[in-house]
Amino acid sequence: MVPQRVSLLTLGALRLPELRRFYQRIGWLEKESSSDQYAIFKTAGVLLTLFPLEELAKDAGVELQNPMEGYRGVTFAINVNTPEDVDTVMEKVKEAGGKIIREASDAFWGGRTAYFADPENNLWEVAWNPDSVFDERGAMIDF
Repeated sequence: MVPQRVSLLTLGALRLPELRRFYQRIGWLEKESSSDQYAIFKTAGVLLTLFPLEELAKDAGVELQNPMEGYRGVTFAINVNTPEDVDTVMEKVKEAGGKIIREASDAFWGGRTAYFADPENNLWEVAWNPDSVFDERGAMIDF
């Protein structure tokens, strides 16, 4: 059986120092085990790492396509506790230099959502879902 969990997400970075600075500017703290070659950010549910894209492709044994063109088919989400938190997070993202893709708005399903892209066009949704359930660490466990 494959364990049903996500432990680590790695973003392949074209410009690691710039991408690292963006996540620091939005207030995320790095783990001490980060280095000049990679960054590790502890989130409520998983570790988010930034690693040079070419090295990541080499490690996986895949050929790089043009990584900056278009939507990659992956969206990360930051689920928050209140509808107002969506707006607060988006303001912080904007101040940190993130690209606002879609301003905060009320969703047809009763929540509130917005989208931004980091400096390398990784797409993030910021969402409040009235049915979200978080554990004591802040990790979403149900909705």
